[in-house]
Amino acid sequence: MIEATKNEPMTRVSYTLNGSTVTLPCCVSAPCLRVRNLSVEYYGKKVLSNVSLDINSGCITALIGPSGCGKSSFLSTLNRLTDLIPGAKVEGTVELNGQNVFSRSLNVLGLRRDIGMIFQKPNPFPLSIWKNMELPLREQGVSNKYILQELIETALRDVGLWEEVKNDLNRSALFLSGGQQQRLCIARALVLKPKILLMDEPCSALDPIASEVVERLIMSLQGAYTVVIVTHNLAQARRIANYAGFFWVKENIGTLVEFDQSKRLFDEPINPLTAAYVSGASG
Repeated sequence: MIEATKNEPMTRVSYTLNGSTVTLPCCVSAPCLRVRNLSVEYYGKKVLSNVSLDINSGCITALIGPSGCGKSSFLSTLNRLTDLIPGAKVEGTVELNGQNVFSRSLNVLGLRRDIGMIFQKPNPFPLSIWKNMELPLREQGVSNKYILQELIETALRDVGLWEEVKNDLNRSALFLSGGQQQRLCIARALVLKPKILLMDEPCSALDPIASEVVERLIMSLQGAYTVVIVTHNLAQARRIANYAGFFWVKENIGTLVEFDQSKRLFDEPINPLTAAYVSGASG
């Protein structure tokens, strides 16, 4: 079990891990997300138990582990997408900058603006490229055409898509390649200027070339955004993540086994389960 104990802003963060204190470098400052004793169940069946960790601002945090260990369920709790799942029940706390996201008084639409989600399969709306970008902005009350133009162009440039689509903005987004569609979905999330971006296996449905483009994009977000990514690609997690968490499943219930600086988790894991998984001996 991991519990945050003390933070020295802008420099280090310390954890109590299996009775020992581990001090890690922070990417930016104190954690922006604090997760404590988080559990998830569906129709009374527990799928995730007692997860505690901190997500540091401006960092890329990768979540790894075998299928069915609760990684995606964990991700869905962070912006309350679990609210949309029939039979889902969440216990524990998730604090975003000190506020519990499960509070009844919280504006859930505002939460999902601050914590965007990118899914495994690209999911552009069956509309034009421009409408894909415009719609979330108009839902947030942005109507000035000059502001819309600036925000949309900036987001498309940020994902390296502007030069590829600037002459086809009125064309259906469904005509884009898989990699372009995924970058459009990332741009659609970024246009709302979120604090945190959640990514659930964003490269798994893409070919190797498109995956490399999206992976480079994710790395470019470090510092400007806090990214939490679920991935089965251990090499990818090792390449892009500042921090990594290893989930495991026992008796059909997932839990967090180990959380550490990414390099240390892959090169010097503490738990034997982690060591076996990252070495390819299990999982």
